Amino acid sequence: MRILWVKTGPLLPLDTGGKRRTHALLTEMSKAHHVVYLSLLPEGEMLHAQEESAAYAAEKIWIRTHSPAKGTLSFWFDLAKSTIFTTRPYALQRYEDQALHCKLRELSNDPSFDFVICDFLAPALNFLGLRFRCPVILFQHNIEAQIWRRLADSQASAVKRWYFGIQYKRMHHWEARLSALFEGVITVSPEDTEIARTEYQLTNVLGHVPTGVDVDAFQPAAPRAQGQPFVMGFLGSMDWMPNIDATLYFVQDILPGVRAKLPDCRFKIIGRKPTAKIRELATNDPGIEVTGTVEEVQSHVQECDVIVVPLKAGGGTRIKIYEAMAMGVPVVSTTIGAEGLAVTHEEDILIADDSATFAALLLSLAHDRKFSMELAQKARNAVETNHSWTKAARCFMELTTRCKPASV
Repeated sequence: MRILWVKTGPLLPLDTGGKRRTHALLTEMSKAHHVVYLSLLPEGEMLHAQEESAAYAAEKIWIRTHSPAKGTLSFWFDLAKSTIFTTRPYALQRYEDQALHCKLRELSNDPSFDFVICDFLAPALNFLGLRFRCPVILFQHNIEAQIWRRLADSQASAVKRWYFGIQYKRMHHWEARLSALFEGVITVSPEDTEIARTEYQLTNVLGHVPTGVDVDAFQPAAPRAQGQPFVMGFLGSMDWMPNIDATLYFVQDILPGVRAKLPDCRFKIIGRKPTAKIRELATNDPGIEVTGTVEEVQSHVQECDVIVVPLKAGGGTRIKIYEAMAMGVPVVSTTIGAEGLAVTHEEDILIADDSATFAALLLSLAHDRKFSMELAQKARNAVETNHSWTKAARCFMELTTRCKPASV
């Protein structure tokens, strides 16, 4: 098949869960199909040295965009302008690009494509008014409005609740509207499929593609030596609001309960682009380490006794949980953190939704090495047997066959 895949940025480095999911699926698909990868490339950003030669696509087309980087003055100006003068959520508005729209219009007349994928909702505004000769499918890594609703619900600040509430209402409206424009929608979990069908009343949902993990790339390390301080790790993009909120929640509400019994314990925050507030955690507390952007996460995760996923907001599925499981590192998560994954409390993961229980589970792993090792081994066995990217890619391709093109 000939596949057009549309995204808002390059895939390398693989420093987000969304990038890793797309890269893994496309790498598998490209073994049998011809993939054309069409993406925005922010002005001034250089491609990773291996991007052009990476095997995830046979062709790569880059569209330069002037979207401002997060945290810059231009970003905040655009955010304010969008909030005041449009009804669109800024998370979508910032990726609307005339040059990308024009390129899509040009490619819409190409009869050689078998299907087109809009990867994430972010590029979707650029498909407005276009009609392709083949099915166009939205690949929803998250139900975006759900993330904004959960962020609004979890805020202590009235101003933040107000702002996130506005973004939730806008995203809910536009997510439903844009999703309905596509011939098909693929999600990443049964829960997201159900939300799309019931809350948005979508009749074009094809099903979900399971989350996978590269068990060859994510291998267990040798057991950590006894007598060392207990190390808890958090893995994720540290410029993403749900991850920032989760990290602050852990430090403020969970970590003190662990330190009451293990005063020399350490907390390691692994992830790209930490905000100033996250970096300050390490400045103010010698027991906290913030790695910042790293070339690979494996060695950092393997230095941890447990990976924590204390998310109170989010959507889709967390690839980092399967990756930690593949590396033989136990995981303690909230229900939201492990949402959509085939995991079972006390079988291959530990689940807690209040700070006291979360801390107690961490202490149980610290004090019972046999329990910790057994949990980690069961988790490794589960992902090794059931969650390969080959199976996930095969499922994705099968879902696309259910989709029929709109009449031209």
